Formats: sequence, structure tokens, C-alpha cells
Amino acid sequence: MTEDSSQVIVSRDNSLLRLARSVRDGKERGLIFIEGLRLCEEALQTGMDFEALIYSDEIAEKERAARLIKQSAGVSRRLAAVSEQLLATISYTKTPQGIIALAHRPDSGPDAISQDSRVPALLVVLHGINNPVNVGAILRSAEAAGATAVIATSHTSDPYSPKSLRGAMGSAFRLPIWFGTDYQTALRWCAERGIETVCADAKADASYTALDWRKPSALIMGPEATGLTQAEVAAADWAISIPMAGKVESLNVGVAAAIALYEAARQRRESR
Repeated sequence: MTEDSSQVIVSRDNSLLRLARSVRDGKERGLIFIEGLRLCEEALQTGMDFEALIYSDEIAEKERAARLIKQSAGVSRRLAAVSEQLLATISYTKTPQGIIALAHRPDSGPDAISQDSRVPALLVVLHGINNPVNVGAILRSAEAAGATAVIATSHTSDPYSPKSLRGAMGSAFRLPIWFGTDYQTALRWCAERGIETVCADAKADASYTALDWRKPSALIMGPEATGLTQAEVAAADWAISIPMAGKVESLNVGVAAAIALYEAARQRRESR
């Protein structure tokens, strides 16, 4: 392919490679690390602000990747073609995906999740969820079920980490996300807007199907190992559980979130 004038061919000690490693390792908080052709396409389509696009010479010969590289030339500040070997030194995955974007982190304050008053809010609050794979899976389920936004507290794994982004499969780029607040602030923000807060708690008496999800609601999911504390559950408006047969004590947090969210989606769909 023909190289754009803005393209930079990098060497082993180039500052762009060092920047990519820092972003990959979470040391550059203003940028996020996006790896793989599909995720880079999703990011580009949603208008993410690209600082750089780094790709291998090999993938540039493929039609789909070449199209993405050409489209990125107009929005990315830096383009860089490198060898497969060099790309492997900055890749997050065991098998390099051939293309990496460094994008500016989206606004993640409360203004990022301003609500459309015509649609009853359906938020997901992630509190203390440590596994980025679970965070990504919940983001994906949230978008699929029609959630309007996500709040992730400061004790939750970064929704924009490489592992979370892979699990979310593009949902992290499309869903409004407020990341880094504390639990009480999130609950207070919901209360001020008439959004009922609902804790998922294995010990709760009420079933997830008993709640009226048609009202503005925020589903709160807690840590994988311990769940929400009694004080955290008591601070919310409601607590719901998912009935389970046999000797199963709990569900994976991502599975539990999906079940509750799809009940909310069912109720809202049938009320139209």
C-alpha cells in the first residue's frame, strides 16, 4: 500500500514503541491500548480519538486491514508500520494480532452518562469487580440488553484495560461509562435522578423477576468472591437474588448480571 505522509516507520528504540508498552501496562492513564483488527475497527467506527495506529507489514497487505489503515490516516496522529517481530514486543496477547491502536481515553466522569429523558434509565453499577474479563463480559451483556450507561467504581478493574476491551467486544466504546467514583457517590447520583438502585445479593428474599424493571433502575454488581457487604446492600433501594437449584451457591458475576439485565429487557419490551 502507499504510505501516507503522516506515517512514521519506527525502529526498535523508537519512542512510539516505548509509549505503546507504557499504555499496554497501564502507565499512561490518558491512553488506552486496543489490539486486533476487529476492536480497532469498532473503535474507529465509534469515533475514538486515535493517537497512533501501529501495524505489521504483513497485515497491511490484507484488504480489510489496508482499508482500516487508510481510514485511520485521517484521524490518527501517527501511523507506524513495523515488522512482526517488533509488533510482538508490544503485543498484549500471546499471538500478536497484527495491529494496535493507542486511543485517548473517553470522558469518564458523570457527564459521560447523561440520560435521554425519553428512555427510562437502565444502569449497571460495577463495584469491586476485580477480574477484567468479567467487567468486559458485563459491558457486552449490558449493551445487548439495552442498558443506557455503566458506572464502575474506583475499586473495579478498568473497563478500558486490554482484557476488558477484549471481553466487551466493542461495547466499551459504545456504552457511556463513568469510571473511578466511589460507591456512595454513585448511589447518591442515582437517587438525585430518581433512579432506583438494585443490589444483586444471593441472600436476598426477592427474586430478580419480582422487581419492576420498567422504572429507572440501576443494577449493582459486587465483588466476585465476597459479593456486596451488608452495609452496601442496605444502602441501596432494593436487593434481589436469582433462585438456584441443587447445591450451587452462586453464579459467575457476569452470568448473574446478564440474567437480571435480560429480565429488565423483557419487561420493558413487553410494556411497549
